[in-house]
Amino acid sequence: MRFVIALALAPLLSGCVVGTIAETAVDVVTLPVKAVSAGVDAATTSQSEADEKRGRELRKQDEERGRQQRAMEKRCRSGRPLATDICPQPR
Repeated sequence: MRFVIALALAPLLSGCVVGTIAETAVDVVTLPVKAVSAGVDAATTSQSEADEKRGRELRKQDEERGRQQRAMEKRCRSGRPLATDICPQPR
């Protein structure tokens, strides 16, 4: 309804306002299409894509644990461990 009124008043309005109204009308018309498209994309993620994403997350976590482990070992060797470090006791 607003679109029809905007078209009827178009000759009375300046060019800038008409352009703005036209852009708004296009945005209003295309919004449901964009929303449905986004929902379809999210729903169609394949199992292999989900597996790949999970694998990347697990590798990233494993790399971080490795970095933390190496840092802890370095602190233990240097004799400056943190209170939370588990250093082997010298024999």
